[in-house]
Amino acid sequence: MQIKGTYLFILCLMFLSSFFVVQQQESIKDIKLLTTKTQFEVGNAITLKFSGNETSTPLLYCSSSYGSTLISGTTTDNTLAYTIPEAISNKTGVVNWKLVNDSTLLSGKFNINPKAEVATMETYIGPPSIEAGGTDYTMLVVIPTDSLDNPVPSNTQVNAKHQFLASEDTSAIFTNNLIAYKNIYSKTEHGRMLISSESLGTNSKEFTINVTAAIPSNFNIYSKRPHEYADGNQITTFSTSIIKDRFNNTVSDGTFVTFIITNSQGNILKTSGTTIEGVATAKMIHPDYSDNWVVKAFIDGMAESDEITINYKQAIDDFDVAFSKNNRTINVGPLQSFMQQMIPDGLQVTLHIYKNNALIQSEIKTSYNGFVSFNINENIYLKGQYDFTVIAAGIEKSFKNKTLW
Repeated sequence: MQIKGTYLFILCLMFLSSFFVVQQQESIKDIKLLTTKTQFEVGNAITLKFSGNETSTPLLYCSSSYGSTLISGTTTDNTLAYTIPEAISNKTGVVNWKLVNDSTLLSGKFNINPKAEVATMETYIGPPSIEAGGTDYTMLVVIPTDSLDNPVPSNTQVNAKHQFLASEDTSAIFTNNLIAYKNIYSKTEHGRMLISSESLGTNSKEFTINVTAAIPSNFNIYSKRPHEYADGNQITTFSTSIIKDRFNNTVSDGTFVTFIITNSQGNILKTSGTTIEGVATAKMIHPDYSDNWVVKAFIDGMAESDEITINYKQAIDDFDVAFSKNNRTINVGPLQSFMQQMIPDGLQVTLHIYKNNALIQSEIKTSYNGFVSFNINENIYLKGQYDFTVIAAGIEKSFKNKTLW
């Protein structure tokens, strides 16, 4: 009998518990959404309300592009209220929600729309330098945002403004996928372009774009020199005409110009300079013997000049060579220039020494006060007969069978 009473007691408890569970599920199933609004403005308080009772307050699961969270509700007069946190209500986009309970499938979504205001203007522009001519351009990208750093609604108007020389232009562009952009093309002139933007009364800062000259056109070159003699001392200066592009714009300062010089022997000399106000200059020392130069200038891969020819006359017609001190001292000079003046210091003089028609030594010295002196070392060059050749200012003098002792 005691066992039977225990079974009856357990059966009563199970019946009562199932009754309360059914009652609770029925109360949850009675929950309905009371809030019909699905469009909210960002930054405003958002509360979702449901019909309910004080015996059941399920959690509300919210998910947006910025994350997910669980929200506890409050019950007042059989109404459940869930306040959306600012971390979600301050960001635009779609928010999906669902009541967290096994016995209900109540879910939905609402939109948080941006404010029709502009608090800040994120502006990007580049490249900072473009080429004149109307084919090159810089791109202006504007991202207007509200006070909560949300992008403004699509199709919000942005006024792109730019000033160049005497012209000022304003054009309307509209936001799409968060941004508004515009390609701003160069004009045929070069100069500095100022660019800014404005949207709903908010202005960006000023940006500067440099419009540089286009690819240089071919140009002319000139030469200037103190005299036409090949004294190995004076300087010939080469210069260009004002280098411009096809739109008559002067090229940018610092444009590199190379001058190629080909002499009468086919050897190539090179000098270079950079432009200042469109003109490049370069210098080259005079040869020390009669020569003809053909000069042409290049801007690598872009432009070239005409050819000019420069003739240099012989400055030294003749010189003396004297042997002394057992023929081991060789004095060259005086070296006199075109007015019979002593040649400036630094003229190169070369001595070749031959033994049995074979070159055994070459020595180079530079002039001082119009003379050069060579000393033949007796410890290196033993007694005997040698041949000597002296070369100065393109003049060559040979001496055969000179005996050293």
